[in-house]
Amino acid sequence: MSGYELVYLDADDTLFDYRRAERFALEKATRDFGLGCDEGFLADYAEINGAIWKEYEEKRITQTALRSERFRRLFGRLGLAADPLAFGEAYLDWLGRASFLLEGAEETCAYLHERYRVAILTNGVAEVQKSRLAASPIAGLVHHLIVSEEAGFSKPDPGIFAYAEAATGIRDKSRIVIVGDSLSSDIQGGRNYGIDTCWLNRAAAAPPAGLEPTYTIGDIRELARIL
Repeated sequence: MSGYELVYLDADDTLFDYRRAERFALEKATRDFGLGCDEGFLADYAEINGAIWKEYEEKRITQTALRSERFRRLFGRLGLAADPLAFGEAYLDWLGRASFLLEGAEETCAYLHERYRVAILTNGVAEVQKSRLAASPIAGLVHHLIVSEEAGFSKPDPGIFAYAEAATGIRDKSRIVIVGDSLSSDIQGGRNYGIDTCWLNRAAAAPPAGLEPTYTIGDIRELARIL
């Protein structure tokens, strides 16, 4: 076994199938509001949501504002009259029920749980992430759930890692590694805090110069080879 004691795992697109969950929640919420949910609607939402989460990482918008602002922008683009605040709450309710794991996530969490402290470290809405984890098969395999909304900081800010350090009680940075699919939040965040990083790079893309992770894997199950 490696010299690590604690493994941070990202949630969305690392363990949980966010695209499937997003589609599920949008289809349910649009049905509730009598709106259509075709491929164009989904594509517009994905573009707007991706941009607004980037703003959140850069501290240009709060998470509270994000909940409705993405739908305000979407409905404005599409000329829809629905209430973005009410729709946003309905969407989050459905998203919290969308506990879809990616292939290999459960077996990898089981492997890690036998050998390390395991913590999910995620930029997300606390109620959603708690609900999804509780309803998933990995609920008993994760020791800590660290959510940006509760931490008051989001990846890549070192503040969320300091919050996680207090929550887990593990302070030796040489014994911690973070695993995630995002270069801008997971890998940059780990580097900012001075811990090792493992990039889940399913597309086999090249990292930008100066942001090379400690490890790179193409499948979450490859962690068993590294850790």
